[in-house]
Amino acid sequence: MAYQPLTLARLGELLVGADESRRWRLVAEFLEEYGWEPSAVRQSMLSAEPPGTGDQRWDVFLAALAEHLAARDGRGAPSWGESRSLRSLWFPFNTRAARVDALVHAPAAFRRRGVYVAAQELEVA
Repeated sequence: MAYQPLTLARLGELLVGADESRRWRLVAEFLEEYGWEPSAVRQSMLSAEPPGTGDQRWDVFLAALAEHLAARDGRGAPSWGESRSLRSLWFPFNTRAARVDALVHAPAAFRRRGVYVAAQELEVA
């Protein structure tokens, strides 16, 4: 079987039932693969709507991530994510320092949906 990069839709499936630590490892893996792919492949990695993860916060996170990555590549966000947003703020990294950092540095795609995660948390070493 030939290599296929992890899509955002497949990432959503993998997040179902996973604990927080595993979810962040999966997000890091997705971001790593995304970074290595050419632009045309990257676009296809974001296009299919992920299924519900069982946690609205993570469903919204995936929409924000799709918009953020598409914008970084100079493209518009996939339409499936438009309606996804939270009614209350979510700080995935909920320490005092992380909250302050996220308030200052969260990318627009995340802020407008109520997800406060600093941009550096989305970088893969």
